[in-house]
Amino acid sequence: QVQQVESGGGLVQAGGSLRLSCAASGSILKINGMGWYRQAPGKQREMVATIISGGSTNVADSVEGRFTISRDNAKNTVYLQMNSLEPEDTAVYYCNANITRTGTWWKSAYWGQGTQVTVSS
Repeated sequence: QVQQVESGGGLVQAGGSLRLSCAASGSILKINGMGWYRQAPGKQREMVATIISGGSTNVADSVEGRFTISRDNAKNTVYLQMNSLEPEDTAVYYCNANITRTGTWWKSAYWGQGTQVTVSS
């Protein structure tokens, strides 16, 4: 069994900052790519930022220069530092990880439960 637990969401004023964390636990052999996605009301889920095990990152144009993704492989944790937040960043944020479980050889995608980020103007 694998779980991902998110933390760090909340309410912040425009221009403020938040840091999201997502820790994976359970029967994990290897964590490959990790990432953050978000879904605003009435919109489709979209990629915010991803990071592979070697550290290379990919960030959506809408958050480039404001959001930074990082990971701590020893803690099986991925972070999203969000600065200069805008009301348009309001959404439920979900972490995602491609994980190979112990005793298997294939990768599966696991999602966190989601954390609400609300940015007031």
